[in-house]
Parts: sequence; structure tokens; C-alpha cells
Amino acid sequence: MAEHGGLQARIVPGIAALPADGWASGQPGEAEGWDYYRACGNDLAAAVFDERGLVLGLPLFRMEYRLDTPFQGRLAAVGRLLDCCFPRLMRWGMLGVGSPLAERCHLSVRPGLTPEERAGAVDAMLALLEEEAARSGALLIVFKDVSMPEADWLAPLLAGRRFTAVPGLPVALLDLAGLDEAGYLATLSAATRKDLRRKLKSRAAIRVEHRDRIDDVADRIEALYDSTRTNSQLRYGEFEDLPKGYFRAVTEAMPGQVEFVLYWVGEHLAAFNLLFVQQGRVIDKFLGMAYPLARDHNLYAVSWMENVRWAIGTGRTTLQTGQTAYAAKLRFGSALVPSTNYVRCRNRLLDRIIRLAAPWLAFDRWDPDLRFRRDREADRSQRPASP
Repeated sequence: MAEHGGLQARIVPGIAALPADGWASGQPGEAEGWDYYRACGNDLAAAVFDERGLVLGLPLFRMEYRLDTPFQGRLAAVGRLLDCCFPRLMRWGMLGVGSPLAERCHLSVRPGLTPEERAGAVDAMLALLEEEAARSGALLIVFKDVSMPEADWLAPLLAGRRFTAVPGLPVALLDLAGLDEAGYLATLSAATRKDLRRKLKSRAAIRVEHRDRIDDVADRIEALYDSTRTNSQLRYGEFEDLPKGYFRAVTEAMPGQVEFVLYWVGEHLAAFNLLFVQQGRVIDKFLGMAYPLARDHNLYAVSWMENVRWAIGTGRTTLQTGQTAYAAKLRFGSALVPSTNYVRCRNRLLDRIIRLAAPWLAFDRWDPDLRFRRDREADRSQRPASP
């Protein structure tokens, strides 16, 4: 426990140890809230209290972080070789703020705090995290995926307290405000519309089922998730690991906020989507597919349009589709919202090295879709203007 300016900061055994109403008041309407973290088996959290109760709460996680985690493609093979030869050099103990199972660093902050009060709560929290990192032997303290709306006030505080900004993977958001299905399709290029309509012909051979219980298919859903990970060209290590029974747990803990969409080809479950539902937004949390069945039936395109129709039909204006497969999501009209990891190393010399190496440790630098997009934009910018 750490005390700072009349505030008490404490490590607690998970989000479940914090008051649910206090957490919800600082994260109103958020599907990935108190119930979600409890269902995920979150067993570590931190909180700042005053005489009125919870001021600031946040989930924590511990991890042995591999320095080559952002690297993809050929460079990933080099990273694996270095990790094999020099594991003590490549693996650093990390105390993380946020969760590997969330795309945003959810911090619950009491509404109505002045900027000075909020900064004081953050200082109390940072003192506690420094103390906990030293106690547990963690070399790094990392705020994972700081994005809007927290980034507005948290990013300047962390930057001013010797945290290094390392770009993370952006989150894809599709704006559906004011659109029906025809209006959405009209926002796409003619070539994309033609390609999407061609692929959607596969829909006739697919049975789509929406449900909020999965007791009879939970094992098959887990197998589809594993299949998708195996077939992915991207590898992010422990950040991709789900706790055992994850899909059942979130279904039971979040009634009214979870929607499963199942795609059947005959008697075969060919794909699933896990959607989180909140006011104004649908979060496409996980997509799992059976290969080659899903590819043969264009299930990515089919599931995309199913989610667009469902979001529009239920009055949601934003479809959030996560931190992978950017090429398809950009073609289908999504925008990318930046996300940043804030890192501080307890060793001053290594902290300086991290600051210098931050561009090379950035996750968005090595994602193949994002690299291709940057290279294409750079090439366009260098072309001479047409006469």
C-alpha cells in the first residue's frame, strides 16, 4: 500500500475486489467492464481510494515480455532465434496496466475530478506500481493500448513522468451513422462493392444463427479460435492466449451484452463471431473459422456484412473490429484509431535505450498490412505531380 497526498493506493486480488458500482461510474456503458474482467479471471488490479471510496481503478497483469513480440514475417524468425540463444536478454519481467484481453486500457476514474485531483491519483498509482514492480522483480511498467477517451488526459501525464510512448496496433472502427445497408455499400469503391457482392453469393449455402448461449458448441468454438490462430501469419505470443473456458465465462457473466453469430455449412460449424454489445457500438471481439471451409465459402466477407446488417438493424452506429486484418477492414470502409503503449524501465540505462529504440519496438511498424499501406502512401507522395 502507498499513501500520497491523503490518498491510499492498494494492490487488490482482481477487479472483483473493487466495488462494481464504483467501477461502472468511471466506465459508464462499457461492455468490457467489471463483469468482463471478472469473467476473464483477472486476478490482479490496483486502486486509489480516498475517504469517499474509489477514485481510480485499473486492471493489472504480469508477463514475461519478449522483446521480439512486435516483429512479424522474416524478422520474427530472427527474434525466435535470438530468444532461443539469449533468453535472459530477450525476456523482461513486465507489470502491465490493462489486459491482454482488451483492445483499450480501461481505467475507471471517478467522474467530476479536477485535472489536479486526477493527476494526484495517477501519481499515487504510479508510486504503487513502482513499489509492486520492485517487489515482484518486474523490469518494465507498461500501460497497454492507451487510446481515446483515456488518452486525452492520461497520455500527457505519463509522458511527463518519464514514460516512453511506443506505438501499438490501431483499432479499426466503421462509422455507420445515418446509413442503411445500401447507404453503407455506396460508401465503398466500385471495385470493392463488386467484389463483396460476388463473395456474398456464398451466403445462400450458409445457415446463420444468432444466439446468446453456447453450451452445446463451446468446445467447437474454442477449436475454431485455435484454428484461426494457427492459420494466421501474425504471432503475438501470450497476447493471443485466452484463459480456458473464456467463451463460456463471458457468456454467463455478461447477459444482454454478448451475441454469438454462428455460420453453418451443412452440419459443420464453419465460423463464429463473438460480439460485445453496448449503446451505440458493436465490438467484433473474436472471429474463428475452419479452414479451408471458411475460405471456400468466403466467410470473412459474409460475416462482415452480417455484422454490418445486425449493427444497423439494432441501432448501433459504430462497428469496432479490432487490431488485425487491416487490409480488408480498410477496403470495407473502416478508419484506424491510434493506440499507444507507455513504457518505463526501472533500470535507467535500459530506459534510455528503450527511448531510442521506441520506433523499432512499435507494433504498428511490423504489421504487414500497415507496412504495405505506409509504403504505398510513401510511393504516391514521391511521384511527380501530373502536368
